[in-house]
Amino acid sequence: MEKPFSEACERNKDPILQVLQKVILPTDERLLEVGSGTGQHAEYLSPKFPRLEWYPTDKNLIHLKDISGRMIQKAQRLDVAKDDFPKLRFDLVFTANTLHIMHWKDCKSFIKLLGHRLREGSRAVFYGPFKYNGEFTSASNAEFDQSLKERDPLSGIRAFEDVNANMVKQGFELVEDYEMPANNRCLVYVRLKFEAKR
Repeated sequence: MEKPFSEACERNKDPILQVLQKVILPTDERLLEVGSGTGQHAEYLSPKFPRLEWYPTDKNLIHLKDISGRMIQKAQRLDVAKDDFPKLRFDLVFTANTLHIMHWKDCKSFIKLLGHRLREGSRAVFYGPFKYNGEFTSASNAEFDQSLKERDPLSGIRAFEDVNANMVKQGFELVEDYEMPANNRCLVYVRLKFEAKR
């Protein structure tokens, strides 16, 4: 049976790897991937960090079967708007191309969950397109945002300032904002010693 394939995942896997090689520490034990989709990132990236347990998740039941067909580690269902993370301590949470698909209220629920579950020193990594100062970073991103809204008016490319403000509220600090190919970014946050606001 042919595995599902995403051209975007194939294109961005090496640039994401280069960021994760800077972010993942030798002492890290577990990474939670939110919205694993086809599972291509998990399949390609996880062997690059053999000491790290990679936990792929998705809310789509079809995707879960696809991911599990690629991975030794079974994919788990996770809807960040409704569910809690698996009952484990995670050093990192990684998600690619999900925030512009989620409704904004679900993005905020996800960020609150990060604040609730990640301990001091843990990192959150968001890959995807973002707006800055109300402006898209390219004409193609503006067109992409329009196509997203045509399918679902509550989706769309998120403003960096909104994401950052909510992350700060939950006790995170932005440590890097990497420029990535195809007008994408990779935001890296670290959890501070902080009591998150409910």
